[in-house]
Amino acid sequence: MTLNKVDLRKTGQFPALLLDYLDQKPVTEEFYSVYPTVENARQAIDSKSEFDSEKRQTLVNVLEKQYKGLPNKPDFSTLLDTNTFTVTTGHQLNIFTGPLYIIYKIVTTIKLARELKTAYPDCNFVPVYWMATEDHDFAEIASFHLFGQTFKWEGEHQGAVGRLNPKELESILKVLPTKPLLFAKAYLENNTLADAVRCYMHELFGSEGLICLDADEAELKKHFLPVIREELTQSVSEKLVTETTSKLAELGYHTPLTAREINLFYLRDNLRERIVKEGDQFKVLNTDLTFTEKELLTEAEEHPEYFSPNVVLRPLYEEIILPNLAYIGGPSELPYWMQLKGVFDHYQTPFPMLIPRNFGMYINATISNKLEKLGINPEDLFMDQVMLRKTYVQKNTENELSLQSQKSAFLNLFDEIIEKATAVERTMEGAVKAERARLFSALENLEKRIRKAEERNHESEITQLLNVQEKLFPGGSAQERYDNLLSFYINDSTFISKLFAAFEPLEFKYFILSENGTTDS
Repeated sequence: MTLNKVDLRKTGQFPALLLDYLDQKPVTEEFYSVYPTVENARQAIDSKSEFDSEKRQTLVNVLEKQYKGLPNKPDFSTLLDTNTFTVTTGHQLNIFTGPLYIIYKIVTTIKLARELKTAYPDCNFVPVYWMATEDHDFAEIASFHLFGQTFKWEGEHQGAVGRLNPKELESILKVLPTKPLLFAKAYLENNTLADAVRCYMHELFGSEGLICLDADEAELKKHFLPVIREELTQSVSEKLVTETTSKLAELGYHTPLTAREINLFYLRDNLRERIVKEGDQFKVLNTDLTFTEKELLTEAEEHPEYFSPNVVLRPLYEEIILPNLAYIGGPSELPYWMQLKGVFDHYQTPFPMLIPRNFGMYINATISNKLEKLGINPEDLFMDQVMLRKTYVQKNTENELSLQSQKSAFLNLFDEIIEKATAVERTMEGAVKAERARLFSALENLEKRIRKAEERNHESEITQLLNVQEKLFPGGSAQERYDNLLSFYINDSTFISKLFAAFEPLEFKYFILSENGTTDS
């Protein structure tokens, strides 16, 4: 296995706000709290040192209930210790784990916990996978890609996805090219998708210390009640997020998040709909449910589990109920966390270290061998097709394709012509420059034709190269955002172990893992 690390800026795949944050540009400083380094983690630890013991007990009680019946369940009692902290990642419950990057998130999180334990042996660090069980976007979780095919969970489904019946996925299990027992057990022996995901994640990562949390619990929501009340009556988060977003826009940053007047959903079985205020009434969209303010606040007191935070408040909910030090997220997640700094400050809740997950590309031996024969480095594959063609031809041609020296000589010659012409009559300068532009354009067109002719001489190799690029960037999307874990795990049970060996949670690079090719293939 060969490991290459590519600068994130060279990939062209990341937003400016994330890159400038990682480069610690001063303009980004007011939008986060602690820059993620092992040394700076001490600040995050200190900020969570007074985490409420009652919340710790609630967390342990919930986890004990959720893990009931699973073999080799973790010792949750360590979470009662004031020196125990979490590091967290989160995602939707994509079927069959979804795209590879979800696995990358979890590996990054577990490795970060290990690294912090080494640096701070007097503390304990628990990696947590926050399962987005309350999310209701069924279409986002309902398909995955494997071996060039797309498999889809069919049907109409409403409400929180974590409450769906995973036994419906038996139809997909029956048509997979191979039947993965890991998923068959999880989906067919559990009654909710949340339980099924916990089941297979525990089997994959439980021995590495991962804890899966479903925060769709009344006991946990009780700790969130002060925020629910204020959100319903004062619309605090919309003002704060809008203010921060305006600051970021003035700095030239595009941001992914727009806050609403009320950033809560009403959550029941088969129902998760926005709460909106119309005059003195509160309504649940797409239903006949209406409340006065007093009725809605009473509902929150009696049933906090009926109130589900949207993307604006979900991070705050996480940090209120977890003794959390860091959030590990993707390239669009961390920028929206930065939009929420004012909300955290308002509620006097410590803002976690924001850490991008490890980004990766896995190149099998067959493709590695092709790249080696073609003389292309893996990082070259991030180029667009035009630049990739040009780079390949430049590396492999035996001819001089550039007319740069001729173009320079041409410009020098026309400088002399302009000087002579304007000495005769100054009004000739415009005509001479126009002629220079026309002829220079002709030279550039000739240069392009020479390059195109040389590309035709290498058409077979270029076709191979573009086919390789398509395999690693299917449909123009990064491999990690398209391919599924099973694409690799079915034929290589050590695949996840290879990720653990390669990834470094605080090294902000693009990791390219290449199996060693063979010289005779």
